[in-house]
Amino acid sequence: MNELIQHKLALLPDESGCYLMKDRHGTVIYVGKAKVLKNRVRSYFTGSHDAKTTRLVSEIVDFEYIITSSDLEALILELNLIKKYDPKYNIMLKDDKSYPFIKLTNERHPRLIITRKVKKDKGKYFGPYPNAYAASETKKLLDRLYPLRKCSTLPDRVCLYYHMGQCLAPCVKDVSNETYREMAAEITRFLNGGHQDVKKGLEAKMMEAAEKLEFERAKEYRDQMSHIDTLMEKQKINMADLTDRDVFGYTVDKGWMCVQVFFVRQGRLIERDVSTFPIYSEPKEEFLTFLGRFYEAPEHFKPKEILLPDEVDEGLAGQLIGVPMTKPQRGKKKELVELAKNNAKAALREKFALIDRDEERTIKAAEQLGEAMRIHIPLRIEAFDNSNIQGTAPVSAMIVFIDGKPEKKEYRKYKIKTVKGPDDYGSMREVIRRRYTRVLRDHLPLPDLIIIDGGKGQIEAARDILLNELGLDIPIAGLAKDDRHRTSQLLYGNPLQIVPLEHNSQAFYLLQRIQDEVHRFAITFHRQIRGKGAFQSILDDIEGIGPQRKKHLLKTFGSLKKLKEASKEEIIAAGIPEKTADAVLAALAEK
Repeated sequence: MNELIQHKLALLPDESGCYLMKDRHGTVIYVGKAKVLKNRVRSYFTGSHDAKTTRLVSEIVDFEYIITSSDLEALILELNLIKKYDPKYNIMLKDDKSYPFIKLTNERHPRLIITRKVKKDKGKYFGPYPNAYAASETKKLLDRLYPLRKCSTLPDRVCLYYHMGQCLAPCVKDVSNETYREMAAEITRFLNGGHQDVKKGLEAKMMEAAEKLEFERAKEYRDQMSHIDTLMEKQKINMADLTDRDVFGYTVDKGWMCVQVFFVRQGRLIERDVSTFPIYSEPKEEFLTFLGRFYEAPEHFKPKEILLPDEVDEGLAGQLIGVPMTKPQRGKKKELVELAKNNAKAALREKFALIDRDEERTIKAAEQLGEAMRIHIPLRIEAFDNSNIQGTAPVSAMIVFIDGKPEKKEYRKYKIKTVKGPDDYGSMREVIRRRYTRVLRDHLPLPDLIIIDGGKGQIEAARDILLNELGLDIPIAGLAKDDRHRTSQLLYGNPLQIVPLEHNSQAFYLLQRIQDEVHRFAITFHRQIRGKGAFQSILDDIEGIGPQRKKHLLKTFGSLKKLKEASKEEIIAAGIPEKTADAVLAALAEK
C-alpha cells in the first residue's frame, strides 16, 4: 500500500457512496458502492483475501469516492459509473443477444413474422421469447392455424401457401377486414395463454367435419390439435395465473457468484439465463448491481413481477427496477426461487473446474511471464506482425491479449503508407508511430507489454519510436522462431537477451498463442488486400470513375483495349461526363 492510499484512507467519511479504484495508468479498474465508505474501502487494504481480490488490490495505486445521500442513489450512481468506465473487474454482461418476438403486422393484409426489433409501427408484438426455437415453432403452428399472408410483397398469382391452406391469397382474391380482425383476435388470445380455447374450437370443427363425412378436413383439424399439444406439453412448469414473471436465485462460493434467471411467460417456464462472475463486495450488494445491469440491457424486458430470494432487499430492488418485487414464503413461487438457487449451485460447481483450468492458462501464465521478464504482470499485451510479398501490398496487424485472452474487438489492421519496397524496419516504425500516437491522443489504455513478431532490428525500430519520439517507456519484447517456424525464444532487455522460459510452461504456451494469432491475423489481412488488388485496373485511379462506372464501361466496350480505341464521343455516349472522358483517354494513352 503506497503513501497516497494510506493518506486517503485516513480521510474516508462515514457516509454512503461509490468508490473508484485506479491502476498505475490512471484507468478505473473497479467501481463499488458502500453504506459506509470508510469501512468498505479500508477492508480492501487490511486482512487477508482470496487470490482474485489480492490480484485486484495489487493493481490499485489510487482511488476516488463520491458521497451519496441514500443507498438507492449509491446503487444508481454505481450503475452509471460502470456504464461510463466499463471497469475490467466489475460484472460483465456483454452477451449482446436480443430475444425474438412474434409480430402481427399492421397492414391491409397482415402477416405474422419473427423479429428481434420492436418498433412503434402499430404492430402487435408478443414475447420476448428467450428460446428462439420456441418462437419459431410457435409461429409455424400459428401459420397452420391461421392463413395470413406470407409474402412480403403481393405477387400476381397464388403461391404454394394458398394450395397448402396457409394463405387466403389476397393477391388475387378480395379478403375482408372482418376476416383479418377475427384471425388477429384469435392469434392474440392464443399467444396470451388461450391455447386451450383455440383447441376446443378446433375440436368442435373436427367433429362437425366428421359428421359431414369430410374426413380429410377432420384429419387436418386433428393434426392441428396435435401440434398444439406437442408445443405446449414441452412446458413442464405451469402457473395458473398466466402472469409474465422473472425468477431469480443465486449462490456464492469461493468469491464467485452464479445467478440463475427463470423466464416465466403466460404462466409457463420457457427458458433460463445463467451468469457466473467473481465478486469483490458483499453478495447482496453485488446481486443488486447485477439486477440493475441485467434490466439495463435492451434484450431484457421487465415483466409484471419479479421473484427474489429472502436475503435481498426487495424495497431497494423495486425502486431501482420499477417492477413489483416479491419474496415468496410458500407455494409454487417459493419452489421456483429454490429451484433457481439449486440450479445456480449446480452451475457454479461445474464452473469451478473450468475456472481453475482457464486461470492456469491465462492469468497465471501472464504472472509467470512477468516474473520471468522481471516486469509488472503484463495483463494487457499488444502484439504486432508485418506481412508482404517482396515488398508488395505491405500491411501490419496488431492483436490484443487481456488477462491472457484475446480481445478481438481491439484488433487493428494497418496498410503501410510511407514505406516503399520490402522494408520491415520502416514498416514497424510507421505502425508503432501510428498506433501509439493515437493511444496518447485519444487517452486509450497503454499496454503492459509490447511483443514484436520479429528479430532484433524490428524490436529496436519500435523502441526508438516509443522512447525517442513519443516518450513512452513500455517493455518491448520480440519472438523468434526456429527452423520449423515454431516459437523458440523470447528476446527482451537492452541489450537484448533471451528470457529463460521452460518450453512446457504456461507462460511459453501463452507466447505461442499470441504469435500464432498475430501471424494469422496479419496473413489474413494481407490475403484480403492481395485479393482486392487482383481485380484492380488503371480505371481505379481515374477521378470520377467509381465501381459502377468502371463496370459500365467494361460492359459497354468489352475490354480496356477496345475502350482505348474508342473515341471521346463514344465514351460520352456511354453516359460518361466530358471531363471524365478526357481523363479516361489520357490515362489509357499514358498506359
